[in-house]
Amino acid sequence: MPSLRYPTTPSVQMDLLWFMLAVLLFAGAAATLLARPGILLQSLPVAGLIAALVWQNRPNRLGPADRITLLRAAGVAALAGLPFQVELADATLWTAAAIAGLLLLMDGVDGVVARRTGTSSGFGARFDMELDAFFILVLCLLVWQGGEVGPWVLLIGLLRYLFVAAGLLLPALVEPLPDSLRRKIACVVQVVALLLSLAPLTTARQAEIIALTALLLLIYSFAVDTRWLLRTGTGRKS
Repeated sequence: MPSLRYPTTPSVQMDLLWFMLAVLLFAGAAATLLARPGILLQSLPVAGLIAALVWQNRPNRLGPADRITLLRAAGVAALAGLPFQVELADATLWTAAAIAGLLLLMDGVDGVVARRTGTSSGFGARFDMELDAFFILVLCLLVWQGGEVGPWVLLIGLLRYLFVAAGLLLPALVEPLPDSLRRKIACVVQVVALLLSLAPLTTARQAEIIALTALLLLIYSFAVDTRWLLRTGTGRKS
């Protein structure tokens, strides 16, 4: 996220305090229900990293949509405590899929709230985008751990970070991209595809086909953006 320098305000501090308490509640409940304290221990460093990034790039005050995104981030941090901490039996898979589905629904709420309250901001858009990327990576880890799809499924979650890394070598790739319906649809497709791959009702063969289709769509979307950035650097819609 780009660094935005603003004076420290109690509001942001309080928001982050509530965020950490929400992570403790969500991850603590999962750790208790599944009798795996490692879930909480694994979630806390993730939550700490999210809080640190929000604090570093904070606006002077978080808007209502930002707070919804922060609540969603607490759910994602708790979900990040599941990989490699529990055996993904059917009950756990359904629980993980249900939580992820709820987080996906919440993803549409913050944008609506931002528009209706007139509080859209560059910070909020970037926070939402980065959280989506991390959410997808967590889902990839769960799908891989579930054993239905091979480790190649991690490419779905890693492509975003590989694109950012490529920007260190090709400065044109760090230029801002215009809004794109294609990009938004591709993001939603990734989450839905991973949820279907995670659900116990999906066979291994079906999960592989679904995940591979989602990966190919994502590669296409990144290829379009990369081509546009390399040719123009900025300016027009892709």
